[in-house]
Amino acid sequence: MNSSRPYILRALHEWIVDNECTPHILVDVNYPQVKVPPGYAADGQIVLNTAPAAVRYFTVDNQAISFEARFSGAPFSLYVPIGAVLAIYANENGQGMFFDAHSDALADEEELDGSNGEADEQPPALHAVDTENAPTDPDDEPPTPPASGRPSLRIIK
Repeated sequence: MNSSRPYILRALHEWIVDNECTPHILVDVNYPQVKVPPGYAADGQIVLNTAPAAVRYFTVDNQAISFEARFSGAPFSLYVPIGAVLAIYANENGQGMFFDAHSDALADEEELDGSNGEADEQPPALHAVDTENAPTDPDDEPPTPPASGRPSLRIIK
């Protein structure tokens, strides 16, 4: 039977977003095939903000979570195998779920060994994303300063 962890992760992520909170995932960076930017992990773990406004191309499949995010203004592609996710929770109130680091050990070993009958596929290597030719979002531009002059109010009926 397939691991329930990816299904639970998808459901909790959707639940947190639907309740207008910020989903965060806690990741074990020492887990095989984890691709996160170097230098941001502490004690072998990293917390990633996966809110729709903070990431692009967010995907949770049965093997991994993948998305693009910015770190210190530089865009990166991230790849997190499902077994590397230690927790998912709402940043505002801590509601969510922690996972046992070894609860899916047998399923994870089969995936890593390729003994489940599928061809070995390596995740894409971590690389910076070229943003020179990418369209700019209006949110990325700084706000324009208000026109100088005397402020005024307008009555709307």
